Amino acid sequence: MTLSNLVRIAAVPAAFALVFVLVAAGDSAPVVAAATAQEEAAAPPDNPVEATEESVRSGLRVYGRFCRSCHGIRADGQGMTAPTGSRPANLIDDEWTHGDTDGDIFLVIRNGVPPAYDMDAWEGRITDEEIWHVVNFLRNMAERMAGR
Repeated sequence: MTLSNLVRIAAVPAAFALVFVLVAAGDSAPVVAAATAQEEAAAPPDNPVEATEESVRSGLRVYGRFCRSCHGIRADGQGMTAPTGSRPANLIDDEWTHGDTDGDIFLVIRNGVPPAYDMDAWEGRITDEEIWHVVNFLRNMAERMAGR
């Protein structure tokens, strides 16, 4: 039996984004594992990128290219080209609607904010490492603005 016959992966697009992995080994019964988007959201990833000056500068470059138009030059939500009817988040204040850990911010940037996706999903358009640099840049910017 080939490996492709042993492992089947079926993604079920549903509200809970269930993913079932069926593994059959010989004559034994299949093992079923399920993960939901809610479980993934319950445990956001830790930031693997140290917040060095280089990381913050890289995050500034990515932010300037992809985020500034909606969130503004100061990351205060006052961007000039945000889509009509949207209200981009202020990324340097103390209020974080979709979680306040580095991992929460990472997931919002990568996955967007459903259901309307006023905040687009950036997965596939920028790398995970670039997203972590943006997170480090936003943390640095917030600290500098708070110290004013």
